[in-house]
Amino acid sequence: MSSPEIASLSWGHMKVKGCSSSYKDCKVWPGGSQAWDWRETGTNHYPGVQPADLEEVLKKGITLLVIGRGMSEALQVPASTLDFVTHRGVEVRVLQTEKAVAEYNKLAVQGAKVGGVFHSTC
Repeated sequence: MSSPEIASLSWGHMKVKGCSSSYKDCKVWPGGSQAWDWRETGTNHYPGVQPADLEEVLKKGITLLVIGRGMSEALQVPASTLDFVTHRGVEVRVLQTEKAVAEYNKLAVQGAKVGGVFHSTC
């Protein structure tokens, strides 16, 4: 099963190929995508992405995770969250969201087992 490409990205809006929904923030993995609802884990720009935000994507058999920190990189990614990912044997790349989407799409087209979580505003 391949990772779906991100079809479009603009401030507050993301589309994933093959999905009829659009997202503000989203999670993607081989074979699927869904909205990333920060309220589920109490995530805010600071302290940032929590391990619980990534749990579902990590369970999808990915070998690499791309995290998009937002258009202005306001979303923090604590070292403890990065450690959580790498201790599961998954490589992680943290980038500004436009760069993160480009990196994710490049890897998805190459057939990598890549997952991502993307913040599409600040």
